[in-house]
Amino acid sequence: MTPSTRGGQPMRPRVRHLGLALALVLAGCTALFGGQPAPTPTMRSNSLYAAQATAAPAAPAAPDIRTAAQRVSPAVVQITNQQEVTTGQFRQPIPETAGIGSGVIYDPSGLILTNNHVIQGASAIVVALPDGRTFQGRLLGADPQTDLAVVKVDASGLPVAALGDSNSLAVGDWVVAIGNALALSGGPTVTAGIVSALNRAVQSPPPESTTATPGPGGGQAAGPYLFDLIQTDAPINPGNSGGPLTDLQGNVVGINTLIAVSTPSGTPVEGIGFATSINVAKNIADQLVATGHAVHAYLGIEYVPLNPALAARLGAPSQRGAYITGVDAASPAARAGLQQGDVILAINGQQIQNESDLARIINQFRPGDTITLTVQRDGQRLSLQATLAQQPGT
Repeated sequence: MTPSTRGGQPMRPRVRHLGLALALVLAGCTALFGGQPAPTPTMRSNSLYAAQATAAPAAPAAPDIRTAAQRVSPAVVQITNQQEVTTGQFRQPIPETAGIGSGVIYDPSGLILTNNHVIQGASAIVVALPDGRTFQGRLLGADPQTDLAVVKVDASGLPVAALGDSNSLAVGDWVVAIGNALALSGGPTVTAGIVSALNRAVQSPPPESTTATPGPGGGQAAGPYLFDLIQTDAPINPGNSGGPLTDLQGNVVGINTLIAVSTPSGTPVEGIGFATSINVAKNIADQLVATGHAVHAYLGIEYVPLNPALAARLGAPSQRGAYITGVDAASPAARAGLQQGDVILAINGQQIQNESDLARIINQFRPGDTITLTVQRDGQRLSLQATLAQQPGT
């Protein structure tokens, strides 16, 4: 049986943040943490008819990676996370590099998008541009729930990357990943691949560790579920955390966040990376700049995502939806009249079809928004109204 969870996701592949620990940099950067086709000739014969040879399909034009790289790379920065450690006989605090990641300048005032895990715990943030300039960064705000943060540098004449629209992406589109892979000198690393999938939901590793087994089943506590992720096979390496994923025109469509390293059983995985969609990142960044924090909506239920086999085992009245296993006291769900054993079929007309739909849909709303839940209870279909609250801890 699928274990009960607030996030509603079953066990996921092991995933890894993309930051880079300095100790391992020094040890060798080992990662923890076309033209036109020729015209086809007409074939002639001695018969009364001339036969036209079938033209071979034209080879697809190679993607123009250079344009995206040239437009965006100057705005991709290296972020060094410095933390104070006490050492020596008198236990004096000294700064030490705890990790190195990436970020992207998205506003001429010096605003930089990156990952929360890149700057988490930093006592000082050092931002280095590809042109050689270095600045002290100031953290404006961070959101562990989406693993995003905004850092500001006070400087002028900064290169800026354009933010695109991740909703315009389709599976199979070419994308370009740019970041400070392995903290190599000489500027950002550029790799390319395709959009392998959209709207992925993956549970992130815990912030204190570089690897974790996602999912609600025991073991080391993992981080929050991340939603609306872009899956790509563009090579993404340690040090890329916080760097941009762009389309071929150089518009930022995502923030590189995670790579999958193995299945839950330990089988190695290759070619699976995840970026937070830029539409999610823009919303969170606006909140962080304005208030220093981001808020998230809260319904207040525990549930298991249904599939036909689980529905038959539970005796649930529907084969798709979210089967409620618990309702938090005094929560929006409780006030709306939701009960254990109810099956949520849809929210505002959006059907609950898979494991991540309910939490993903809730994430589209803000605290104070009222939603309509389509619920099945004892064979009857009900329509309930719930006013969402602010998620505790956000």
